[in-house]
Amino acid sequence: MRNWLLPEHIADILPATARQVETAKAAMLELFRVSGYELVLPPLVEYADALVSDDDTTLDLKTYKLDDHLSGRQLGLRADITPQVARIDAHLLSSRTGVTRLCYAGSVVHARPGGLMSSREPLQVGAELYGYAGIEADVEIIGLMLDALQQVGVQQVRLDVGHIGIFRGLAAAAGLAADVRQELFSALQAKDVATAAELVAGVAEPYRSAFLALPELYGPASVLEKARNRLPSLPEIELALMQLSAIAAAVGDRVQVSFDLAELRGDAYHTGLMFAAYAPGWSEALARGGRYDNVGRRFGRARPATGFSLDLRDLVRILPQRDSAQGIKLAARLLPQAAARVAELRAAGERVIIDYLGESADALNCDRELQFVAGEWQLVPFK
Repeated sequence: MRNWLLPEHIADILPATARQVETAKAAMLELFRVSGYELVLPPLVEYADALVSDDDTTLDLKTYKLDDHLSGRQLGLRADITPQVARIDAHLLSSRTGVTRLCYAGSVVHARPGGLMSSREPLQVGAELYGYAGIEADVEIIGLMLDALQQVGVQQVRLDVGHIGIFRGLAAAAGLAADVRQELFSALQAKDVATAAELVAGVAEPYRSAFLALPELYGPASVLEKARNRLPSLPEIELALMQLSAIAAAVGDRVQVSFDLAELRGDAYHTGLMFAAYAPGWSEALARGGRYDNVGRRFGRARPATGFSLDLRDLVRILPQRDSAQGIKLAARLLPQAAARVAELRAAGERVIIDYLGESADALNCDRELQFVAGEWQLVPFK
């Protein structure tokens, strides 16, 4: 086999695009910084049981596992950075008892691609807020996500919002067995109404009708009033509808917001509000997030938490172009004498290209040349 071939759904990023990606990543991290989010850099690999919980089969299937020759334990290549940040908040930052805001940017590796066009090495960028359960934290996170997408030029964003608390409240009230609950959850995720109807055929009213109503409860904010009329009055449902209404009020003037009460395509650790950002030209969500209270429990500290993440590779084709300023050419034979001046120019942000082969200005993308003229080093434009 030719050794330059890459595995399926794995790709190089070439020079001009790589600079765009890194510039966009730096801009996002700066946006997070000025919003109060501190940067953390979790490792690419750690013990597998820290990366994947026992009940998260989806994340488990995405995670590559290998044996550690030092400890004999099983390691995992991270497929999601959120569990790692939860570990950091619960363990390494356990002395903090108030609100903690953390952000990150790094590659993750998926054993299976998330979609036909998805990379198996997403560049995951995200932000998370720990320690506050109020809806204001979710509003802050959604606003930060929208700011990040706007910053890189995404236009006409649509926000889709759901709430897993509605399904869980109904499942608990209906007394669904664990296996039926999981099958019904999967059927609703797939919008498979026929299978859902079979699974709830023996469920008592009003819960049977409520489950079957969920796939029909989607659309603008007016769907929330329909939900109040069609769903039973359970504490979990009342709280969920109140929180969804708060999101509509907070960001409805900024972006188009739609609600889908059967939208359950979050991760296993989500516990409440879930949201995704879409835009014309992309078939999949550009960013996803939601609330995942108590995700740090298995690390020793359960805390309210909400956050979002995106794959920066998904945005490559619209990332702002880098400044196309050309460089300065210097003949290699002159470098020893010009070293100090080259250092000054580079410190000032100029690109100085050492010409070893006598190449043309166009080949080196240079519009000036560093020459020793009248006793000093001067920048001479190419004609």
